[in-house]
Amino acid sequence: MKELVFATNNKYKAEEIQSILGSQYKILTLTDIGCTVDIPETGNSFEENAILKSSYVTEHYQQDCFADDSGLEIEALNNEPGIYSARYSGIKDDRINLELVLQRMEGVTNRKARFKTVISLMKNGKNTLFEGVIEGTIRQVPAGDQGFGYDPVFEPFGYNVTFAQMSMTEKNRISHRAIAMQKLIAFLKGQADPS
Repeated sequence: MKELVFATNNKYKAEEIQSILGSQYKILTLTDIGCTVDIPETGNSFEENAILKSSYVTEHYQQDCFADDSGLEIEALNNEPGIYSARYSGIKDDRINLELVLQRMEGVTNRKARFKTVISLMKNGKNTLFEGVIEGTIRQVPAGDQGFGYDPVFEPFGYNVTFAQMSMTEKNRISHRAIAMQKLIAFLKGQADPS
């Protein structure tokens, strides 16, 4: 089985990606390769942050790597929290960040939002980007205990449940990360890999 480094220490993300990839690749996290550095995400876009992370691993560990940057963009909040989704409140705490979003959305009738993922693949010294987007709305009250982050308040269009009310399998069929990952997988399958 081929190995691919996923530049994350988020075990939920790694499990989600492994579930999508199945047996095609074994996903290694930053912990698995001995990287304890909190790779700075100083970019001004999802694309820039994903590239910063994948480039860091390739440069310091000489391994092919992919990294994602994802976030929630809420139309009424000028696409916030966006690239600051994980630390919207100033700290990395899912519950506090979610409460801040709901607080800022109080009384707002436009509940349109989207989850966006950009994946940067550094392979054989070349960078390729893959994007996934899913549109939906922000619920007024959280529902469900699956997933992480803003999943309990995000209801994708065409569904009457939140991401947090879906099983991982259900979410992986439609999520922003799944869409970007399917593009990455198709790309990897289409490449003649000499290794």
